Formats: sequence, C-alpha cells, structure tokens
Amino acid sequence: MNNIILCGFMGCGKSTAGQILADDLSKRFIDMDTYIQDREKLTISEIFDRYGEEYFRDKEHEACKELSDMSDLVIASGGGALTFRRNADIFRKNDTVFFIDVPLDEIKKRLKGDNTRPLFKDEKKAAALYDKRYNFYTEASDYIIKGIHTPEETAALIGDIYKNL
Repeated sequence: MNNIILCGFMGCGKSTAGQILADDLSKRFIDMDTYIQDREKLTISEIFDRYGEEYFRDKEHEACKELSDMSDLVIASGGGALTFRRNADIFRKNDTVFFIDVPLDEIKKRLKGDNTRPLFKDEKKAAALYDKRYNFYTEASDYIIKGIHTPEETAALIGDIYKNL
C-alpha cells in the first residue's frame, strides 16, 4: 500500500503539510478525523459525548485498517491514533510513518486563540498530554521531521525522504 502517514500532536501541521505533500506527490490526502466524522455523521466531540472514548477509539482503529488497505494516500492521523500500538502496527506493516515533531511552546503559539481545541483550554493538561504522547509518536515512526519549518518546507522534507525510499 505504501501510504504516507503523518503523526504528531495537535497543531504540528499534519493536515496543512499533508495536503501540500499529497498535491506535490499526486496522492490523495485524507484527514483521519474527518474520515471518521464522515462515516459516523457526527463530529469527534459528538462521538465522545454520545458514545464515549472507547467507542471512538474502536472507530479510529477501523479507520486505520481501512485506510491502510488503500494506496497512494497521505494520511493525517488523529492526534491520539498512533499512541495505540494496534494502530501503529497496522500502519507500520506497509506504510511509511513520519512524526512531525514540534516543541510544545511552538504548538502553543500556533494554537493561540484557537477555541476549537478543548484540550488547550488548560495548559497544564495539554502539557501533560503532550509529554504522555511524545514517546508513542517516536516509537510509531519510521522518520522524525522537525516541524519548526513552514508547512511547505515540512512537506518538502517529507517528500524528499519518501522519494528516496
């Protein structure tokens, strides 16, 4: 299948750089959260509110399996998707996983004023979640890209590595 999977914390640029990368490589871009929302006909928040996190994680796992069976995709994984080994294992079989590593201070700058991310309403909880997820991202990834660049530069760095595989 050999899709490109982008992982990392919210605000790291998975969706923005991912769309640019997909365009550059003539691949289809899929945001995993949007994929799940479209299938469930609910927002992620509504899924959590109605059915709970376990239900959402099961839907996320199903999405990982379905997307990994497709080809020529650039996939922006959900922020928590690859913190679960079962999802990371699915993508690591046939796909190439890139961790867009952005320092928390930079993420805070990028998300300042963004009220659509409830996890950033409490900075201490956001920092704890970032710390908790960081090692999962590094373990799930084939490559780590420092995401301190523009989305175009990040996409180009990933594209250069991918083209030389």
